[in-house]
Amino acid sequence: MFQIDNTLISEELLENDFVCNLNTCKGACCVDGESGAPLEDNETEILVDIFAKVKPFLRPEGIAAIEEQGAFIKGEDGEWETPLVNKSECAYVIFSREGAAKCGLEEAYNRGATSWKKPVSCHLYPVRVREYTEFTAVNYHKWEICDPACSLGSELKVPIYKFVKEALIRKFGANWYKELEKVALELNTKP
Repeated sequence: MFQIDNTLISEELLENDFVCNLNTCKGACCVDGESGAPLEDNETEILVDIFAKVKPFLRPEGIAAIEEQGAFIKGEDGEWETPLVNKSECAYVIFSREGAAKCGLEEAYNRGATSWKKPVSCHLYPVRVREYTEFTAVNYHKWEICDPACSLGSELKVPIYKFVKEALIRKFGANWYKELEKVALELNTKP
């Protein structure tokens, strides 16, 4: 672990490689598991505000789940998260012709319907952020469904922190990311 400002960061972000391999995993992180995507407090309001604009990009099952459960729910851990369809996939998931899960929120963003890409937790994945009173923990969430992403990342030599650069800057700012790059450089140049 190392510290930048009030964040404690796992060295695994620098030591492990990762590049999503959607052709292999088919977006399993959006459909597997027992809870929705974690949401920050301000993101709950965004989901409510943009629902009408996002709705045309969603599946009927997702729309029904959102209309029944709400644009967001409180998870078993007491934190905000996206609702699920059939206690499985995220209600905001859509599927490509090839059967890969994609984000309907991001599709709406990519098509210019909204100015908000998706929850920062999704944007950051496989990085997970946990807020504590005195600090914020920034860790690597290792999940076997992402083994193809680890293999591709290793093949392409892309460390996790570089793969999620845009999301880390979105969450912590450009100066924070520059500090992270300095730490990575220092670790890579030590004998």
